[in-house]
Amino acid sequence: MRYIASLLGGAALLLSAVVGANAAATPERISVTGELIDTWCHVTEIMYALGTAHHKCAIWCAVGGIPVSVLGEDGTLYMVLKIEGDDRSVANDRIIRIQTHQVTVEGDLYVRDGVNYLVVNQVADDHGIVNLTHEDYGIQPFGE
Repeated sequence: MRYIASLLGGAALLLSAVVGANAAATPERISVTGELIDTWCHVTEIMYALGTAHHKCAIWCAVGGIPVSVLGEDGTLYMVLKIEGDDRSVANDRIIRIQTHQVTVEGDLYVRDGVNYLVVNQVADDHGIVNLTHEDYGIQPFGE
């Protein structure tokens, strides 16, 4: 009897793991408004990583393969895996052209191990660079 109970318990555990894995792989459609940022400088706090102060560095990092993220207005970070219509996820022209812009994007959110991954299906609104921080911080990484 214990053997059967153990088998049933193991099967239930395996089933819940499989169902949980499938649930984690199911994206949630969301809309996010925020600034496209250089993830490395933002997370490590190596330098001021927002707005015009960080524009050149953010482009260099994106071209070099550092992931770009959307920093939501509420402070939530969404790492961009792919952006509308591009076949490359790293250093693609679309992301480079809108780096440090204030945007509203629509896409599929995947959450894994506490990290928000976003596949952007549409840039719904692009306000350009609205965070004019260079007056306070100089141009990073070199300053003025």
